[in-house]
Amino acid sequence: MTELPLEYTEKFLGAEDNWQKSQNVILGVPLDITTTFRPGTRFGPREIRFLSHSLELYSPFQKRSLERIDFADAGDLMLPAGDLQGSLNRIERMVDVFLSDSHRPFILGGEHLLTWPAVKACLKYHPDLVILVWDAHGDMRKDKDGYSLNHGTVMNLIREAVGGERMYLMGVRSECETGMERARETNIFLQDVLEPMKRVREEIMGKPVYFSLDIDVVDPAFAPGTGAPEPAGITSRELMSALALLEDLNIVGADLVEVAPAYDPSQITALLAARSMRELLLMQG
Repeated sequence: MTELPLEYTEKFLGAEDNWQKSQNVILGVPLDITTTFRPGTRFGPREIRFLSHSLELYSPFQKRSLERIDFADAGDLMLPAGDLQGSLNRIERMVDVFLSDSHRPFILGGEHLLTWPAVKACLKYHPDLVILVWDAHGDMRKDKDGYSLNHGTVMNLIREAVGGERMYLMGVRSECETGMERARETNIFLQDVLEPMKRVREEIMGKPVYFSLDIDVVDPAFAPGTGAPEPAGITSRELMSALALLEDLNIVGADLVEVAPAYDPSQITALLAARSMRELLLMQG
């Protein structure tokens, strides 16, 4: 049993309460400290869980139901307000707790910086970890306004830790010039996700994979509820088709980040995020 503070929340669709007994565990991480345009990702986990209950447990595409998937919802990790390093340390420690007891974490964010401590924890158990990221932004800045810890620097932090050859960035359509130079040291695919996944799927098959889905990889016409929307993204149907290509990959941890509900009164962004998480969980069955 962890001593880290977990806050009770409404559970994700079909999730069990006792996460200690489940292999796959949803964790809300409402980190929202370094967002640089429109804040509000701290409310993402709550909104995604709420919208999940508008979905069916059964996916006709995978022909599977969440009723037969071993997963639980641990609630939200309580983070020290305003303390960035303390928050990152707490995230890393919680993910470490999961991995040390053979749980597979599925994180609902929260801003994208949370991927950094989650990956650090995974590297302790999977030193050959592959990083698979779908994101409109390269997030390869060295710093943002003088700060090296930022949701716009997160992939550069990971690149420096694992090396560019083990990173696959897909759907990128926005980055500063120097950040793009660093991104070219990785396996980067501009604009598209579906075709690149078809190309690299066999390449990463069998390797431990950390998967990170930033909802802004989707065009804001389909997912407006995010802090840094970027035009000319993929469609929601393309996202579902790309997610299907993750089946049989050795995903050891995953996150879904940057849902900011305040900018989407229609709630379609959180609904798309909830469906994406449902499909990802169903692949573990």
